[in-house]
Amino acid sequence: MIENVHSEVYSIFIESLIKDPQEKKETFEAAHTNSCVKRKTEWAQRYIESQSSFSTRLLAFACVEGIFFSASFCAIFYMKKQGLMPGLSFSNELIARDEGMHRDFACLLLRERAADPSKETLTLETALEVVREAVEIEKEFVRDALRVDLLGMNADLMQEYVEFCADHLLSNVVAFDKAKGVHRTAGPMYHARNPFDWMESISLTGKTNFFEKRVSEYQKSNVARSTDKASNFDIFKFTQTEDF
Repeated sequence: MIENVHSEVYSIFIESLIKDPQEKKETFEAAHTNSCVKRKTEWAQRYIESQSSFSTRLLAFACVEGIFFSASFCAIFYMKKQGLMPGLSFSNELIARDEGMHRDFACLLLRERAADPSKETLTLETALEVVREAVEIEKEFVRDALRVDLLGMNADLMQEYVEFCADHLLSNVVAFDKAKGVHRTAGPMYHARNPFDWMESISLTGKTNFFEKRVSEYQKSNVARSTDKASNFDIFKFTQTEDF
């Protein structure tokens, strides 16, 4: 499981970077002892284990991947911008890429379900409520973690970035607007801007020199494929056959 790999990577960095035994213990147990981190865990479990519709639980999963990690990823990329901890930064690029794919896949499933009349549909009201809850929890985490202003980063800017990530997620989700009787894009809700221009470059395709280090992006499929095989691409068309 890829999440196990992510956990192992972060565990190794905690072991390597935190020397104080008590601080190390608190970091490892944060999901149970830190109130802000604990709230994230409890929120995710409440939705995943609930009797809510599959679409609602799917959106909650997308929020975990796309909102609950946003501030932490941004903080680590801030260190990359400062030229600090290249090993941690590169590992985080790989992990952020995976979590971004999980979020995007959840959004794709939600759009596919919205286009299928036989599937139950996520309502706009529910979509906004779920995302709003996730954003408030992540903002609380930001205020607790970022108590000291840094050069080019503070709690207010980070909270705006969380809202920006939420808008990006909602803009990729289709929900049913009961008031208008139509399916439409769920966002944006906050109309937030990205306060960290350097985060834009993180999203761009990697241009890493092959002889310097590995590229932190997935290899693209071969575009030199012969045209006589073009018809075979139909077998790669995404379909959803399971009735959830």
